[in-house]
Amino acid sequence: MDLFKPLVALLAIVNPIGVVPFFIHFTQHLSPEQRRRTIRVSSFSAFVVIAVSALAGLKVIEFFGISLASFQVGGGTLLLISALQMLNAQPAESRSDDVSDGQQRADAGDSIAVVPLTIPLLTGPATISTMVIYADQARHWWHLAALVGYGVVVGAATFLAFSASGAIARLLGKTGINVMTRLMGLILAALAVEIMAEGLVKLFPILASHVSG
Repeated sequence: MDLFKPLVALLAIVNPIGVVPFFIHFTQHLSPEQRRRTIRVSSFSAFVVIAVSALAGLKVIEFFGISLASFQVGGGTLLLISALQMLNAQPAESRSDDVSDGQQRADAGDSIAVVPLTIPLLTGPATISTMVIYADQARHWWHLAALVGYGVVVGAATFLAFSASGAIARLLGKTGINVMTRLMGLILAALAVEIMAEGLVKLFPILASHVSG
């Protein structure tokens, strides 16, 4: 298993810096202690989603009788859609109503740390698909441990980005954050095409002979 690609893919999909404007927007009326709690819960929740996906995701698709090749094509397509969203400077996992839903929850005093900050703005179907696909490539226990470790890295990156949200917003501004989001989207698009290609070759081996020819 290529240990570098899963980390690149995760950081590109989650892209905590791209979610900073939403974090600032949702937490602007919270007290400092409530904001710190939101940061801790969001960071830990992102780690949990990634770790559970890496350890149990394969069992779930096996339970439903889905071949990994089909899952790679479907997951790669989902990643490509997420990449296209990011190329439009939107969080990879978001929908238009997620922001309004988050604002309603914030106005009502509900916790927005898990929904919508962690799910779906930080992690969601594309993140889960990525972890399942790379977990299948794990050949040793320490490969899976590395994937779980990447969840720790993403959780730490989320914690740092949200904790420094004010400084990031001042330093990069909306334009800088959008540029970074688009760059991550371009990287994610390339990884998505690669994952889709691997799945298509498994489903249709004749494609491999044409490529080699």
